[in-house]
Amino acid sequence: MSTPLLKAKNLSVRFGGVKAVNDVSFEVERGEVFTLIGPNGAGKTTVFNLISRIYTPTAGEIEFDGHALSKHAPHEIAKLGIARTFQNIELFEHATVLQNLLIGRHTHRQTNLWSEIFFTAGTRRAEVQAREKVEQVIDLLDLQHYRESMVAGLPYGVRKVVELARALCTEPKLLLLDEPSSGLNVEETDDMAFWIQDIRAELGITVLMVEHDMTLVSKVSDRVLAMNQGEVLALGTPGEVQSHPGVIEAYLGSTEDVASLRRQLA
Repeated sequence: MSTPLLKAKNLSVRFGGVKAVNDVSFEVERGEVFTLIGPNGAGKTTVFNLISRIYTPTAGEIEFDGHALSKHAPHEIAKLGIARTFQNIELFEHATVLQNLLIGRHTHRQTNLWSEIFFTAGTRRAEVQAREKVEQVIDLLDLQHYRESMVAGLPYGVRKVVELARALCTEPKLLLLDEPSSGLNVEETDDMAFWIQDIRAELGITVLMVEHDMTLVSKVSDRVLAMNQGEVLALGTPGEVQSHPGVIEAYLGSTEDVASLRRQLA
């Protein structure tokens, strides 16, 4: 049996007197789609920020592909093989889609200042290779029509896909998706589910996702971890977790509230 790609061991983090994450542990297997769910303030994005090294855990450790992430600076995380999208899109709006995607190739840059100034044969080869990789991602996500478009003029749903494409251009082993369906309509969310499935099946990339849309979660997730108030509530398949009493209560209130809601809907 292969070792997990990502291991979170007894993670905790405090902000002043507030414990945003409290003794959270989980493992993400290679090649799976693993999703974190929970109400607002549950600590899901904080876990993402710990993996990205934006935050440092107060206690516990994260291990990625045999590396203790605490030993690496935030700017080294992409080179280790971790890429991320954000709930609020982070793109260069006054650059084209192609230019944004080429930025994603920066982690694979092997040229230096002088070779680029004199545009050596090695630099030319590197640029051709980068363009080839970017074009493969453009084809995968059907972005051909937008290749030369300025990001600022694109619809929100397309910009979501562009941010996903830029993350893929880093050739990650682990892709962190922070609420990929946020702001999307039903059709765009269905497309996002299709992309996630293709990313896993065709590129062999492991996906760790934070998501509120339970339809999307059920479609693409192998396993789900439910959190509430910084702690683990349940871990299992999407069906197992959604039917867990603690998860239902975290989303809908006490069992009495749930019973009352059911009576109102009957």
